[in-house]
Amino acid sequence: MDFLINAAIMGVVEGITEFLPISSTGHLIIVNHFIKFKEPFANMFEVVIQLGAILSVIVYFHKKLNPLVGDAEKRDEVLSIWKKAIAGVIPALIIGGILGKKISEHLFNPKVVAGALIIGGIILIVIESRKKKTEKMKSVADITYGVAIAIGLIQCLAMIPGTSRAAATIIGAMLLGASRGTAAEFSFYLAIPTMAAASAYSLLKHSATMTQMEWQALAVGFIVSFLVAWAVIAFFMNYIRKNDFKPFGYYRIILGILVLIFCLN
Repeated sequence: MDFLINAAIMGVVEGITEFLPISSTGHLIIVNHFIKFKEPFANMFEVVIQLGAILSVIVYFHKKLNPLVGDAEKRDEVLSIWKKAIAGVIPALIIGGILGKKISEHLFNPKVVAGALIIGGIILIVIESRKKKTEKMKSVADITYGVAIAIGLIQCLAMIPGTSRAAATIIGAMLLGASRGTAAEFSFYLAIPTMAAASAYSLLKHSATMTQMEWQALAVGFIVSFLVAWAVIAFFMNYIRKNDFKPFGYYRIILGILVLIFCLN
């Protein structure tokens, strides 16, 4: 029973942190330091429950992401979103395939997470403090395929745990001229093929050796992360209409410092 409760706790953490620019992977690594899921299950579990959170995007934005409804112009617009998201995931597939194993072996530890949290927090604050430039992309429809691939390249920085996939893609999109809302929305869309590919690979690699209890834990974490993330998306989309990302930057710095202090003790 404790195993399933721990899986639910991880699901809550994932659901809360996946779409906020504070690093879900970093938080999961920190929490798992206390829960102590063992490898290789721990890494696979963290990847797959992220997909649970990502599926909440499809539910929340179903009117924008369903290519089977609406007139021909609407369907073309939806298909364009999916094509841009798929184009944006190509860099992660290539770079992840080359460096994924080394990153997993050498960088998945609290000290790396702490450093990435602090650096990312500083960058968030600096970007939000700068003089605002003209926003060239006020909707996802304004994002070109070239920009989508560029955002996908920036997303690869999130392979360093603690960086945050959401932070990397949102910051990248804003630097390239997207509005804050557009950057966040495209970050959500880009996550769908990214995490679907990562989860499929992880399951194919480890599913044959999983126990019945591990399957149950995975199901619990997946469902919990989906439900929590659904609520968080609604909060986040409302938040960014009126506020900037500075509070998340300060949170990252404080958390990073606390993790470093913990590691040194």
